[in-house]
Amino acid sequence: MDAFVPDRVFDVHTHIYRWDFNINPDKATGPYAASIGRHFPEVTRELADQVDAALMPGRTVERLGFPFPFAGRCDFPASNDHVGREMAKAADSAALMLVHPGMDDAEILATLRRTGAIGLKPYLVYATNGDRAEASITDFLPEHQIALANRLGLIVMIHLSKRQAVADPDNISEIRRLSEAYPRVRWILAHCARSYSAWAIEKAAASLRGLPNIWYDTSTVCEADALDALYTGVGVDRVMYGSDDMIGPMRGKYIAFGYAWAFLSETNHSLSLGHCDSRMTFIRYEQLRAMKRGARQLGLDTGQRQALFHDTARNLVDAARRDVRAAMEA
Repeated sequence: MDAFVPDRVFDVHTHIYRWDFNINPDKATGPYAASIGRHFPEVTRELADQVDAALMPGRTVERLGFPFPFAGRCDFPASNDHVGREMAKAADSAALMLVHPGMDDAEILATLRRTGAIGLKPYLVYATNGDRAEASITDFLPEHQIALANRLGLIVMIHLSKRQAVADPDNISEIRRLSEAYPRVRWILAHCARSYSAWAIEKAAASLRGLPNIWYDTSTVCEADALDALYTGVGVDRVMYGSDDMIGPMRGKYIAFGYAWAFLSETNHSLSLGHCDSRMTFIRYEQLRAMKRGARQLGLDTGQRQALFHDTARNLVDAARRDVRAAMEA
């Protein structure tokens, strides 16, 4: 594994947040209380760097950071101000702005100017349709926000919805339409386009390959077959490393079975494991192992590995920063 990860890394999927920004009245007993609330109540640039130093020692890590999407009630201004301040500590890193469908252009522009963010991070937990598990992209990222992103040349990172994930015909159609209608938006489809299992990207890749403004991150995908399907299906030059910290430091693995996937941890299973060493390693290591095994048949050379872990993301962020700065100054 040590030989697979280059010395320079750009992590395009890092959560920077405070638990205090979760303003739900039932936060003490609600989702993530036992994990984020207890173990990672505040994430700073320094903490993210410490985690990287422990899990990937000897690497220089740059990052694209954004807030955690607390469902229900979230303090959006505080969340975006915090990530802006933390990412500004390192000139080589950048921030995305957490958005919800109710934000108008004026609020988004003001936040981008205030925080220095170079893109948007919508989430399906804020979708306006009745069934968030079947939300379309525009249910949680309305088209007027996409038009603004196009005008400014923003990065937009999407965590797709729908039970068939990227393989859903409506998702494929919507991605193609939005990519073509808004060519200056730099789309990142998170979690291998939410392909925690190979079948989804295998079905979708032929329809998505060649779209010039679509990229993919590898965050928390732990199945080698899924990574192989992504590399070969859309092209390894469109794929970027992401950790999903502060999720990655947790122990466990995202597992796939049939058409499903789920997070398996030390505390959420009833498996009988007396026949083996039942200790779990970090999600980060499960993901890196899958990335390496998925790349075997491609025989990635040093330059390709450097692009996967750093150069593709570095170039994407630098281009977005230049365009956003020019648009803001115009």
